[in-house]
Amino acid sequence: MKKALITGITGQDGAYLAQLLLGKGYAVHGLVRRSSTTDMNDVRLRWLGIVDDVQMVDGDLADLSSLMRIVRDLQPDEVYNLAAQSFVKTSWQQPLLTGAITGLGCANVLEAVRIEKPDAHFYQASSSEMYGLIQEPLQSETTPFYPRSPYAAAKLYAHWMTVNYRESFGMHASSGILFNHESPLRGIEFVTRKVTDGVARIKLGVSRELRLGNIDAKRDWGHARDYVKAMWLMLQQERADDYVVATGRTVTVRDMCRIAFEHCGLAMDDHLVVDPALFRPAEVDLLLGNAAKAKARLGWEAETSLEEMIQEMVDADLNRISANR
Repeated sequence: MKKALITGITGQDGAYLAQLLLGKGYAVHGLVRRSSTTDMNDVRLRWLGIVDDVQMVDGDLADLSSLMRIVRDLQPDEVYNLAAQSFVKTSWQQPLLTGAITGLGCANVLEAVRIEKPDAHFYQASSSEMYGLIQEPLQSETTPFYPRSPYAAAKLYAHWMTVNYRESFGMHASSGILFNHESPLRGIEFVTRKVTDGVARIKLGVSRELRLGNIDAKRDWGHARDYVKAMWLMLQQERADDYVVATGRTVTVRDMCRIAFEHCGLAMDDHLVVDPALFRPAEVDLLLGNAAKAKARLGWEAETSLEEMIQEMVDADLNRISANR
C-alpha cells in the first residue's frame, strides 16, 4: 500500500485529492496545523464522506522540525504540498505571512523530504497567478512569469525552489501550474463560490443583489475534481517535470455570472452590482492555459465543462442554504 502525505488536506484540492488516492488504495495522511477550531476544518472531508478514512498529523509549514519528524515517521511514497495562504486579496493585507507560508513553507517541505525521504515523489501546487501581467496570450510552461500580487510572488518562489531541488539534488519534484479550478468545496471568499452562493441566495429570497469587483477579468476555469488527477499523474511519471493544467478556454467573470443566473432562471442585470471597492490593487486581466504538454505526456485533459461546474456549484449552494433555513 502506497503512503501519501498531503499538506492542505482540509482545503478544496486536498479533499478531492485524498478522495482520489483513497480510491486507488493509498494510505492517506494529512498535515493539519493545530488550532482551537480544528474540529471545524474537516467539513470538506465530511462532505465527501472520507473524514474517517484519512489519518491526520499535527504540523506546520513554518516549523521545519515538525515536517522532518512527520516525514521521518511516515516515510511517505508521495508528498503533495497544497497548503498555502491562497486568497489573493488577503495576500496584500498579510504579505509577510503569505511569503512565509506560501513561499518558504514549500522550501521547508522540500528540505524535510530531502533529508528524511529523498526518494519520495514531491508535488508543488504552483499557480497561473504567477503569469500575472501576461507576456503571451496563451500561457504554457515556457511563458515568462510576471506576478501581480504577494500571493503570486510567493507561489513563484515556491515554484522555482521546486525546480531547484529537482536539479540540485535529483529529487522527483514536480510542479503543476494549475489555472483556476473550482467546485462546491471552494471557499466562499473566492469569486466563483461568491457568485454561486449569491445567486442561490437571490433565488431563495435571502438576498436581492450580488456585489462584485472587476467582472471583465477573464479566467480559464476548470473543476478541481479533474485537476487533482493531473497532480497524481505527474508523480507517476519516470521523470519529474512542470506542467500547465488548464481547459484552454477563457471567459469573463461576467459570463460566468450569467451561467449561474440563467441556471436559476434569473436575469443577471436585475441583481448584479459592480463595486469599485472590490477591485484588486493590481489586476490580472487575462489567463488562458495551454495544457498540450499535460495531454501529450500525462494523457490528461479536463472532463467537466464550465457550465456543468457552475450548475453543480449553484445546486450545492441551493441545498446548503435551504438546509440551514
